[in-house]
Amino acid sequence: MLYFKPFFVKIKEIMKKENIKIIAENKKAYFDYEILKKYLAGISLLGPEVKSIKNYGVNLKGSFAIIKQGEVFLIGLEIPPYQPENVYFHYNPKRTRKLLLHKREIEEIFGKLSQKGLTLVPLKVLVKNGIIKVEIGLVKPKKKFEKKEKIKEREIEKEIQREMARIKNV
Repeated sequence: MLYFKPFFVKIKEIMKKENIKIIAENKKAYFDYEILKKYLAGISLLGPEVKSIKNYGVNLKGSFAIIKQGEVFLIGLEIPPYQPENVYFHYNPKRTRKLLLHKREIEEIFGKLSQKGLTLVPLKVLVKNGIIKVEIGLVKPKKKFEKKEKIKEREIEKEIQREMARIKNV
């Protein structure tokens, strides 16, 4: 008898093997956008910001990335202060942060962003082997009817699960 592990179990095993820990995930982006391609980028941070991300996490809501003068910047990523009662007065939790990508990746992204309607959005913040990384996605907004179809599919799936559970209990 062959035994197949569920997909999510395989991902968890890979993450343990590669020492990856997901800090934050932008679930709204997965719902609002069609993800065309993903990139893993380093992020330029200050010392207390690294500690804060590892302890308190980050807020990805409303953040996006832009390319300016051949460099990629992340705008709107909120990192809370490490020690709120001991914050230096000029700390800005929503400051613009530089993303670290290879030049050929930046050129590829820039070429694709020139197409109408594409955007760069952060999908996840993770720690990989002790280094904080941001997974950004080249995305295209979904139409309203696509979102409604997705919601209907989810509701149908839930209804099926409820019926299956009810039948098992009977």
